Amino acid sequence: MKISNKIYRDYIYKDEAVLRAQYDPELEFYTTIKSGNIEKVNELCQAKISHKKGLGELSDTPLQSLKYHFAITMAMLARYCIEGGLDLSTSYSLSDFYIHTADRANSMDELDELHTTACLDYTGRMKNLRKKKITSKPVARCIDYIYDHLHTKITLANLSELTGLNSSYLSRLFHKETGMTVSDYIQQTKIETAKNMLLHSSYSAAEIASILAFSDQSYFSEVFKKQTGLTPKRYQSLNLNASGLPDR
Repeated sequence: MKISNKIYRDYIYKDEAVLRAQYDPELEFYTTIKSGNIEKVNELCQAKISHKKGLGELSDTPLQSLKYHFAITMAMLARYCIEGGLDLSTSYSLSDFYIHTADRANSMDELDELHTTACLDYTGRMKNLRKKKITSKPVARCIDYIYDHLHTKITLANLSELTGLNSSYLSRLFHKETGMTVSDYIQQTKIETAKNMLLHSSYSAAEIASILAFSDQSYFSEVFKKQTGLTPKRYQSLNLNASGLPDR
């Protein structure tokens, strides 16, 4: 099954008007920050928190109600980023700082601006975290390229051309700084994305295999099982049941 790369773009860069019904936009927001995707978070933050639809009234005063929602958002961000590897002390300290700052806000506009600042702060820290062991610019560029091109077949030759380095030298440098081969790093990153898609989108395993540029579904399942110990279907079933959500 061959599926256009546009489907991957639609999954990663969804427009609010075409959001898939089975994908929770709030979950997308938190997981995007957790992944360190600054470009996407900038895009998502164009929708101001003060204009967000469906927010419950937590206070008789609209500004105070928004402050409560802001605090909830910061608490969720702290937890998601801790799950993603940010140390507990830093994550909760950031959350406390932004909540206290929000408490002193005198307008919706101030809260909107603070919300964007806080989200980008967390996102930047998560992006840096994924490259914390990286000391060279070439490997850092490779990692950014991998995250931005998961919908394509990425090769060492691609990365060699990107960095201007000899393939053998880049391969050794990449392994030294990440502890993984280029191909293993690419596979691991794609499987992490596939796990998220299995749980939070309506794409089938076959579609995900094509979207993430695996040669076929069989190879995707083989790599997925090697990484997780489970087939894609079994992983989806176990995790959906654990969350109390119905199987699709």
